[in-house]
Amino acid sequence: MTAPQNPSSTAATPAGATTTAPADYPPSTRAGQGLFGVAGTGDTSGFGGLVRQRPLTDVPPRPFGGYLDEVHDALQEAYPQFGDAVEKVVVHRGELTLHIVPERIAEVCRVMRDDPALRFELCSSVNGVDYLGQDERRLHVAYQLTSMTFRRRVRLEVAVSPAAPQVPSVTGVYPTADWQERETYDMFGVIFVGHPNLTRIMMPDDWEGHPQRKDYPLGGVPVEYKGAEIPPPDSRRTYQ
Repeated sequence: MTAPQNPSSTAATPAGATTTAPADYPPSTRAGQGLFGVAGTGDTSGFGGLVRQRPLTDVPPRPFGGYLDEVHDALQEAYPQFGDAVEKVVVHRGELTLHIVPERIAEVCRVMRDDPALRFELCSSVNGVDYLGQDERRLHVAYQLTSMTFRRRVRLEVAVSPAAPQVPSVTGVYPTADWQERETYDMFGVIFVGHPNLTRIMMPDDWEGHPQRKDYPLGGVPVEYKGAEIPPPDSRRTYQ
């Protein structure tokens, strides 16, 4: 089934179509739709049979299971502002995710690190996600915390809008977040307030835009490789 063409996209005649497959200009896709016209699946080919699960919205019932209840209750006891700082609790596939008010993320991280009942000493990852078309605060930042003392893991998550993408830096709590916050800033445009050196880390300093946002254009420059010229993504034919 062919995906509907976006009338706002500019038609162009693709170059280099040498097979019998239709050489159509790749249409613009709406949020939640995969590449090559595939929709409703977790893969881009349509042959894997994967189904994209919708985000969980209901409050999970207690008990959560395993050590998740202990982590939740320990943070609630150690942090009096728990009710004001935690927007949502998600338990999925044995993992606990606490959605935090952006302004409180550094405070929560400090409690997670220092409280004797928690001791999440390591922030192993800080990464961004763009939920274009699903959330008004579409830019999410996920923090993967690890307790080496208790061998536990938990995820913290904050959400901001492109109009106000400021989030307090957690580098004062977890120095390992330094380069990870820079990458999230570079790719998604989230500004980490208080970061000691918030500059681009992957793209050139004068680069405009943030390449991993879902509304970032796919255009680029042709690449020559071993005598063959590979056109920019926006001018390639549709894969069949």
